This record gives sequence, C-alpha cells and structure tokens, in this order.
Amino acid sequence: MEFNFKNPKLELVFKYFEEISKIPRGSGNEKGISDYLAQEGRRLGLEVIQDETLNVIIKKEASEGYENSPAVILQGHMDMVCEKNKDVDHDFSKDPIELEVKGDYLYAKGTTLGADNGIAVAMGLALLASGDIATPKLEVLFTVNEEVSMEGAMNLDGSVFDGRYIINLDSEEEGKITVSCAGGVTAIAKIKKEL
Repeated sequence: MEFNFKNPKLELVFKYFEEISKIPRGSGNEKGISDYLAQEGRRLGLEVIQDETLNVIIKKEASEGYENSPAVILQGHMDMVCEKNKDVDHDFSKDPIELEVKGDYLYAKGTTLGADNGIAVAMGLALLASGDIATPKLEVLFTVNEEVSMEGAMNLDGSVFDGRYIINLDSEEEGKITVSCAGGVTAIAKIKKEL
C-alpha cells in the first residue's frame, strides 16, 4: 500500500497499521494479534510479558540521557469494533481488513477501519522499533476486550510496571487530552498553556 507522508516518521506507524489490519482482532478474538505483538516485541529484542488474559506489555529501556527520567506507560487496546456494510461479504473472525488510500485519507473497504484502537497499537510498535527517538523507559501496554467488557484492564497485574505515569492512546480528538476511558469516569479540566 502506498502512503504519501509529509513526515517520514509516520511511515513506520502506517507500516505497522497495515500489518495489524491483516490480523482479525474483534473483541474476544484477540489471540492472533496478541501473539503477533509478543513476537514483534521479541523480534525487536525487548522484554515481553503476555499474560493469561492475552494482554501484552513490551518494555524498552531509556535512551541515553534519559536513564534517570521516570518510566512512562503507553496504553492502547488491540480489539476493534466489527461492523460492515450490508452488501459486503466479510467474516471478521478470519478476514483481514482491506485498506484503501484516497488522497490524504485511509479507509477500509466496506468495513470498520479498526483505527480504534489500532492506531495506538501501531504508534506504540513504531515507538518501540524506532532507534532515533529519545525516550525515557517505555512500558507499552496493549489490552484486550476493551470494546465489550474491559476484561484486559480489569485482569491486569499492576505490579509488573515500573512506570507511574500512563498515557492512554485511545482518544478521538486531535489536540485534546482524555482522562479515563469510555465506560469510566468523565472529568473535564481546562489547562492553560503558554504560546
């Protein structure tokens, strides 16, 4: 698939997004994507934890100069909403998502795209794979079954994390910070920023 990027750092994000789009990952059907994430983390030479619920945590040590910075947890969920147009023959339990680029937009052919929250998975993997982005220690958490029951988050063993800061990458509005998640508590805060 050909993407035209103004920012070359996005190439790796969309490479991973294309890869995960080939793996069926509806809620309750996350074994394949969970195994892929664990294998990719190991391929990158990183520490991988895959728990019994199929959550995956991939840890990357801090870049040079960031060794004393607090570890940061990045979180996204691997399952997706599975909807299709009535005239489309698609089995979400086994068929890949067919991607299509139109101008500056990425679409799925007749089905949901899976960007909720596939883009977080792709961004997390790209950051883990990147050798030229300086970061503190990262612990990238991919949870299961967020769209239906929050089973992954509910069964997570928090003792495996060093990080005390978490950034949830499951948001829908650019330029806005989401605190909590769908089905959780809603809080609205205004933060002044200097220009």
